[in-house]
Amino acid sequence: MTPLLRKFLRQNWLLLINMLALAIFGVIAIYSATYMREDATAADFWRKQAEWVAVGVGAFIVASLIDYHWVRWGALPMYAAGIVFLILTKLFGQKVYGARSWLHIGPINFQPAQLAVVAGIMVLALFLSQFRNMHPMLRLLLVGAIAGAPCLLILMQPDLGEVIIWGPVLLAMLFVGGLPLRYLICIILIVLTMIPIVAFMGLKPYQQDRLTAFIHPEIDKQGSAWAINQSLIAIGSGGWSGKGFKAPNTQIELGFLPATAVHNDYIFSAIGEQWGFVGGAFLLGAFALLLLTCLFVAFFAADQLGLLLVIGFTALIFTHIFQNIGMTISILPITGVPLPLISYSGSFALMIMFALGVVNSVWIHRNAV
Repeated sequence: MTPLLRKFLRQNWLLLINMLALAIFGVIAIYSATYMREDATAADFWRKQAEWVAVGVGAFIVASLIDYHWVRWGALPMYAAGIVFLILTKLFGQKVYGARSWLHIGPINFQPAQLAVVAGIMVLALFLSQFRNMHPMLRLLLVGAIAGAPCLLILMQPDLGEVIIWGPVLLAMLFVGGLPLRYLICIILIVLTMIPIVAFMGLKPYQQDRLTAFIHPEIDKQGSAWAINQSLIAIGSGGWSGKGFKAPNTQIELGFLPATAVHNDYIFSAIGEQWGFVGGAFLLGAFALLLLTCLFVAFFAADQLGLLLVIGFTALIFTHIFQNIGMTISILPITGVPLPLISYSGSFALMIMFALGVVNSVWIHRNAV
C-alpha cells in the first residue's frame, strides 16, 4: 500500500461525508430557491455552485493529504496574496449591495475577504504556536496587527459582516493559544463598551437602519424591516414539515423574500419555508455534527499548530452559522454573511472546504509528529 493511499484511507470519513452532504443539500436548496426565476443568470446559480463544490472537493482532498505543517512556509504568501487582492478589490472591485467586495479575474468572480480570513487564521495559528513565551501584551498587539490589516481593508469596502466574524475567531484562538484570561475579559469589556459608540457614530445610514429594524421590526415594515419580517413569515409558514420542495405560492416564488439575496443571505428562510421545522432541525444537526467532529480532531491534534488551526477554522464556521441563521430569525441584525456550504457563494464554499481539508490533515497526521 502506497503512503498516499494509506493517508487517504486514514482520513476522517465522518468529516468528509458530513461536508459532502451539506454541500449537496446546499445545491438543492439553491435550485429550489431560484428555479422559478426567469432570468438565465439566476437559473444557473445552482449549476455554478455545483461547479465550485466540485473544485472544493478537490481542494479538500489535496489539503487533507498534504501534511498541515506546510502552513509554516505557505501561510505568509497566502496572507500576502489576500492583502493584495483586497487592495485590488478596493481599486477595481465590483460594487454589490453597496459594498465593493467582489473581484473579477478572467471568468472567476470571488470575494478576497474570504481568502484573507482563512489565510489570516493560518498566520495567527503559526504565530501563536511559535511565540508562546512572548509577553502576553506584546502577543496581543502583534495578533491585533495581523488581524487588523485585512480587517481595515474589508471595512473600507465596506463589509461589516466579515469584520465581525474576526471577533469570535480571535477570542477562540487567543484562549487556546494561552493568553491569560484577564486579557480576554478586558477585550470583551472594551468591545461591549465600544458597541454603542460604533453603532451611532461609525455606521453608515443604511447600516443604522438595519440595526433599528432589528431592535424595532414593527417601525418600518414596508422599508428597512421588510426583509426580516418576510424572513420570519417564511420560516413560520413552513410549519412542522414545510410546504415541500419547489412548492408553489411560497414567499420565495411570490417574491416577498428579496430575490437578490434569497439564495445566499436568506437561504435558511427558504429552507424553513420549504422543509419546515424538521428540515431546519436536520440542517442544524448536521452543522452541530460537523463542528463536534472538528472539536474531536482538535482534541487529538499532535501539536499546538494543529490545535490552533482546527480551533480557528471551527470558530470561523460556527460564527458564520450563528450569524447567518441568527439574522434570519431576528436574534441578530442583518449583516449579509453566507451560510457555510449552503448559501450561494462559490468562492466561500471553496474556502470552507479547503479549511476543512486542513482540519482533516491535522487528523490524518496526528501521529506523524
